[in-house]
Amino acid sequence: MATKKKLLQAAAGTAAAGGGGLDVSEVFSTYLYTGNSTARTITNGIDLSGEGGLVWSKTRNVAVGNALVDTETGPQTYLVSESTAALRTDNYATLGLTAFNSDGYSLGVDTNSDRFNRDTRSYVSWTFRKAPKFFDVVTFTYTGSAQINHNLGCKIGAIIMKRTDAAQDWLGWYYRGPSAGSGYYLSLNTTEANAGGRVDTVHSDTYFDPLYVRGSNSGGTVSPVIGGTYVAYLFAHNDGDGEFGPDGDADIIKCGSYTGNGSSTGPVIDLGFEPQWLLIKGTSSTDSWAIFDVMRGMTVGASDSYLFPNSSGAELSFSSIVKPTPTGFQLESVNWNTNTNNYIYIAIRRGPMAVPTDATDVFAIDTRGSSSGEPGFKSGFVIDTFIDKIADSGTSGFAMSSRLTQGKFVQTNSTAAEGTQASYQFDYMNGFGTSTSANADYYAWMWKRAPNFFDVVAYTGDSPGGVGVQTISHNLGVAPEMIWFKRRDSTGGWGVLVTALGTVESGGIEYGQGAYLNETGAFVLSGWWGSPYVAPTATEFTVRGSTPNASGGDYIAYLFASLDGVSKVGSYTGNGTGQNIECGFSSGARFVLIKKASDTGHWQIYDTERGLISGNDPRLLLNTTGAELTGYDFVDPYSGGFAVTNLNDTNENGNTYIFYAIA
Repeated sequence: MATKKKLLQAAAGTAAAGGGGLDVSEVFSTYLYTGNSTARTITNGIDLSGEGGLVWSKTRNVAVGNALVDTETGPQTYLVSESTAALRTDNYATLGLTAFNSDGYSLGVDTNSDRFNRDTRSYVSWTFRKAPKFFDVVTFTYTGSAQINHNLGCKIGAIIMKRTDAAQDWLGWYYRGPSAGSGYYLSLNTTEANAGGRVDTVHSDTYFDPLYVRGSNSGGTVSPVIGGTYVAYLFAHNDGDGEFGPDGDADIIKCGSYTGNGSSTGPVIDLGFEPQWLLIKGTSSTDSWAIFDVMRGMTVGASDSYLFPNSSGAELSFSSIVKPTPTGFQLESVNWNTNTNNYIYIAIRRGPMAVPTDATDVFAIDTRGSSSGEPGFKSGFVIDTFIDKIADSGTSGFAMSSRLTQGKFVQTNSTAAEGTQASYQFDYMNGFGTSTSANADYYAWMWKRAPNFFDVVAYTGDSPGGVGVQTISHNLGVAPEMIWFKRRDSTGGWGVLVTALGTVESGGIEYGQGAYLNETGAFVLSGWWGSPYVAPTATEFTVRGSTPNASGGDYIAYLFASLDGVSKVGSYTGNGTGQNIECGFSSGARFVLIKKASDTGHWQIYDTERGLISGNDPRLLLNTTGAELTGYDFVDPYSGGFAVTNLNDTNENGNTYIFYAIA
């Protein structure tokens, strides 16, 4: 896996010298793996041995309980969230999580427990690192009156507490209760509704009162027992006061509540960030807890996977329960959305927050491997989008899919609506896709969403009468220089904007330019981006009319940007003889997309995996199903980017070309 690049940080807090703060990827991880019944390490980039925290593990494909192991109660012990049982130190524990490391944790030789590392079992672990304004773990003996100190240094959003020396229901307190200043009492191991609440003034930025952390079961409220030993997991609530990310001012965790409406267009929750992990529980009536995350599948219009903290049950999937948005999430079914019922949630921000400095951390090319080495296409890092194609096939098109729509795809060479492909799964740490056989001619180009580099947005059109304008939020962090959009639920062409081409004036109105990715046509005046043109910004882009914004239409948009030393979006004018295209790279481009913008021309892709050499270069065309074309020298290597030769497709004298290159 690619080396993790950490932000400069202070020794013990989120704020760092120079104004930077911790990245969310340094304090939280969702990690997927398959058990092998062999001692191993899980490397997730979280410093548990130095900073402390919690590992919450769950078997996905069989019914085995949730296991929670924290640094305060120690390795080789665990708690079960669906059980009243005390801290377990049985044989399963000693062979389970055996050590906390500076970049993850170690697992033992699990041959029969199924709980941590048994061969062929699928697992997910959620790791929470102790950090101010994010998460803390505290152990104590309850005396009946003492306030217990903690290190969150901010408002407590939620407390989950468990007696460790004897059996007892889990105890919980969640702020934002049904009335101002109140909270909820809930038990993690039951489905029971809220058992009342207490004003949050009993807890502070530096302490909490265990008496007001209680459980809820059919017998009523459950309170802590004097003399009992407890562990408490404290979750912060950032409300514009977070100290994370490159500028040390971003929120990464929110605790809140919403009221269901029983509709497929459920409530929209504004977090101020896109979530990667959600814990949800209904408080008005009996209702299971549920955990969703983007690694296993928290999608837009596809299947969502979820697990129950209050049950040992295997992972379940259901279409369209909760979808992430660039600024929060929305409920899309009656699940965890019963009309008038109240729900609480804990949400954690999607990362990374740091701008990448190495293209190999965010872009990869691979050919399909065999089923014994899943995933089928390997990247070396978690990916969010891919395009794939069988290069030697004249009938296989280019399929493009994203983590937001996993299991679904659209073809860059077609206007067809979205299709379904079960093998297009993203629940891997280092690539995508199940594989039945190796194929050295089956290529995939893979992107990771990262600030200033690449982003993906799913949105719904709202254009009344086909002429309305909609502003779409995104998380690229800079103004996108190239945007692709495609309607998913119906036929429609791929629209493309490249800002380097500038604007065109007609009738006193400034317009952007657009072209279709699935066609050869030139870039021409287009009202897709507003009439008059509205330039994309670091947080928004604008769409107009029935093609990118049909009322009720489901769309996917891919956003690309230039990033020093990593990627470059731009244009050049052909000279008919040959020229170097400067991208600011040091070792040349691994991937190049070129399109003649001022006239008809194909969308051509070249890459070093198939051959980008001083000589004939294999060429694929994104707008066709055609097999790879060889026998012509269209491009050449150049250390600063790439070079174009004297051929008209890439360098016809006087014509304008757009390009996208990745180092």
